[in-house]
Amino acid sequence: MVDTTTAVSPLRRRMIDDMTLRNLSPATQRSYLHAVKKFSRYFSRSPDRLGLEDVRAFQVYLVSQGISWPALNQTVCALRFFYGVTLDRAEIPERIVYARTPRKLPEILSADEVVRFLEAVPSLKARTALTAAYAAGLRASETVSLKMADIDSDRMVIQIRHGKGAKDRTVMLSPQLLHILRTYWRLARPEGWLFPGRGDKPIDVQVLHAACRSATKAAGLVKRVSVHTLRHSFATHLLESGTDIRIIQVLLGHSNLSTTARYTHVATSTIAKTQSPLDLLTLEVVPPN
Repeated sequence: MVDTTTAVSPLRRRMIDDMTLRNLSPATQRSYLHAVKKFSRYFSRSPDRLGLEDVRAFQVYLVSQGISWPALNQTVCALRFFYGVTLDRAEIPERIVYARTPRKLPEILSADEVVRFLEAVPSLKARTALTAAYAAGLRASETVSLKMADIDSDRMVIQIRHGKGAKDRTVMLSPQLLHILRTYWRLARPEGWLFPGRGDKPIDVQVLHAACRSATKAAGLVKRVSVHTLRHSFATHLLESGTDIRIIQVLLGHSNLSTTARYTHVATSTIAKTQSPLDLLTLEVVPPN
């Protein structure tokens, strides 16, 4: 939930209520509120007194400051929600344009690089969490939110609760991961949260991000490795081993197959095994005299 313990303006309160009614995740709510607040501060005026030209000027400013395309589009989503839902000005949202995000292929680790990376994580908890992220293709938020009860060793599955879009899904439980988790449990004895943090909370995602940075350096990897890199590698390695892309779609929790299909562009072993139409021809290299 968004922290509402401090006094908030009626406008902010209405936006929070609008987002809560539409079951937006706490992270999305915080992101939207931050974007609208930044928009308001830029002009030093209440956002309900700003219009479409102000939105355009703000977008130009953000681009000039070097904001990433995903972050810019997140701001667009926030402002479209604010004007379309909270202010009920339906004519504005469709005129707030999204940035065309450059399509970049995701960074992928080889199997050997995954081993080098994971073995370079010194913390037992962080190493186990990152191993689980790779073994099941989990997002960082899904990894830290795992509970002991989500590990179903009888059915050999893991239950993912409230993934992206507040969707639940089931993924496979690797026998090797189960062995690692049991060793981790004997040593750490977690209760409730599989990877507990301070108090009655799970480990913070920033702990995993920091572990990725230090392990990348310790392993001597030139690639930039994040928790999401492990998820990308999971999908690509499955595809290269012959797993149907529709199964990978379900495991990753993608709504659209087109999102999963981008892994076909980085599955090098699959590409290498694809027969060229030239191989079906009988062709002399040296032309006849």
